[in-house]
Amino acid sequence: MTDTYDASHITVLEGLRPVRERPAMYIGSTDTRGLHHLVYEVVDNAVDEALAGFCDRILVIINRDGSITIDDNGRGIPVDLMPQYGKSALEIVLTVLHAGGKFDKNTYQVSGGLHGVGVSVVNALSSWLDATVYRDGKIYTMQFRQGLVTKPLESRQETQAEMEVRYAERYGDRPGRHIDYERLRGTRITFQPDRSIFETIEFDYDVLDHRLRELAYLNSGLTIVLRDERTGDAVTYCFEDGIRQFVAHIGEGKESLHDDIIYFQKRDSENMVEVEVALQYNNSYTETIYTYVNSVNTREGGTHLEGFRSALTRAINGAAHRNNLLKSNDAQVRGEDVREGLAAVISTRIANPQFEGQTKMRLGNSNVRGIVDSLVYSSLTEYFEEHPKTLQAIVEKAMAAARAREAARAARDLARRKSTLESTGLPGKLADCQERDPAKSELYIVEGDSAGGSAKQGRDRKFQAILPLRGKILNVEKASAHKILKNAEIQALISAIGTGVGDNFDVERARYHHIILMTDADVDGAHIRTLLLTFFYRYMVEIIEKGYVYIAQPPLYRIVRGKQVQYAYREEELHKIISESGEKGLTIQRYKGLGEMNAEQLWSTTMDPENRILKQVRIEDAAYANEIFEKLMGENVDARRDFIRRHAKEVNNLDI
Repeated sequence: MTDTYDASHITVLEGLRPVRERPAMYIGSTDTRGLHHLVYEVVDNAVDEALAGFCDRILVIINRDGSITIDDNGRGIPVDLMPQYGKSALEIVLTVLHAGGKFDKNTYQVSGGLHGVGVSVVNALSSWLDATVYRDGKIYTMQFRQGLVTKPLESRQETQAEMEVRYAERYGDRPGRHIDYERLRGTRITFQPDRSIFETIEFDYDVLDHRLRELAYLNSGLTIVLRDERTGDAVTYCFEDGIRQFVAHIGEGKESLHDDIIYFQKRDSENMVEVEVALQYNNSYTETIYTYVNSVNTREGGTHLEGFRSALTRAINGAAHRNNLLKSNDAQVRGEDVREGLAAVISTRIANPQFEGQTKMRLGNSNVRGIVDSLVYSSLTEYFEEHPKTLQAIVEKAMAAARAREAARAARDLARRKSTLESTGLPGKLADCQERDPAKSELYIVEGDSAGGSAKQGRDRKFQAILPLRGKILNVEKASAHKILKNAEIQALISAIGTGVGDNFDVERARYHHIILMTDADVDGAHIRTLLLTFFYRYMVEIIEKGYVYIAQPPLYRIVRGKQVQYAYREEELHKIISESGEKGLTIQRYKGLGEMNAEQLWSTTMDPENRILKQVRIEDAAYANEIFEKLMGENVDARRDFIRRHAKEVNNLDI
């Protein structure tokens, strides 16, 4: 630290250095979410080529060395010289922030990439990146390291043999004697994320698979291929019926209220806004709505979602009253009622979308709300006039939801505590802590009275509260809100946490900012943990988004040699201990449950902040999380069986 502060202390970060200094500003985070966001930035550029009508195939390859390749058959990034910079357009696009073709609406009328920072950010955050462009029968290549050019632009004529190999890679077959050169143009980006920046650089096949399938649904006729050279896994997606097939996929394993999927596509030419909607109702109690702008997943919604919800409620209420399906003495049907059991996809294409942040999770254009509202309302009103039976089924579902909502409100009032700090209204089995600052308070949700007893004895009463639960709580994925809120264990959870649920939910009233799930390290414990997470995700999702929910990691083994005691949390740790010290003289205890640990052991291994291992629960992708919960906890047995088979190794190891 110095007392002087003058011009010599001012640092100017040039080129891509700002990205490397503050990566989270550009990709949201440096965890697995940020890692995969790099792939999406490059893929989104290829999708923009598809939206413009110049690309119909995207190939994504996870290479054996852990790098990743994105190849498209679009026009190819321009490679000609930009005289004002003395560099090729390819180099400018890859090394200069806010450089790209998205600012010129003659090039892209709509696009997901807007700020011109996407691929240059990927370059900056990669240990190396290779760029190849195929145009006019030539190959143009450049190489970079940490955003800096290591091999300048080179070009050469592509040989016939090279074309045939690349054609086969892209399309899965040999071209024969004649090659369609238009199908061979495009851009190929291969990069290795920088290990010094990211927490992990290992790409997750399932995460990429979900996003690429999503993009294929949103862009009907676009073929997207994903290959994992590490495992041999591969999949090809192409959906001619687009988001209609997406909605059908969302509703798999559920009973639909109507056979046809409601679909329409409308355009406001004056404002250059296009809305494509597909929806269908099912017999579930959850609302599943995915929203997109120019194929970008707006996880936090925005004005397009607000417009859709408003139009849906008005259209259903209006049509119901016109057809005498709602009477004056019926329970008032509100927006949440007409959305119960709804599966919908809203895909909008906007010329100048205003996203909140580079990661584009929420749309902010204020005029879009009214435009979407108007287009959706007119389309739904027309549809309901032509399909009265579908309208009747939807209204009956909404009326049942309204009645259940009123009953749930009464049950919720019984479970609500009077204030965040009063002890009255707290469940009797809760052993509360002395601390009144939520940021310093922890709530351990413990499986069973036996483990609860050990936890109560071993805890630090100053800041650790214990709530033992009896058995497995209700699976909220298969129950109505009324039934859920009458469940004694769920009532205890709601009272202890203090946020309320539904209309009364307020994350600021949370009594604990560390809500820790502590269950046995076996199949039953994993099931209980999943049931609890399902409840939190469906009814208290903000406490997950705030980072308040954690999973405790109790040890699997206690290893004793003489007076020395060690604990192993995984099978690999046990094998390592045995291999290092030998089996002779070792006493190995396999914990079947938390109840087998005494208070001292439970404290030292699982509850002591100095030694414990906690895993924070985060939602990396809301759509993916929703799909996983539906697979694991919903009615579709076949989907659940397939998921378990695919992840059998993780299930057996119980490394959760």
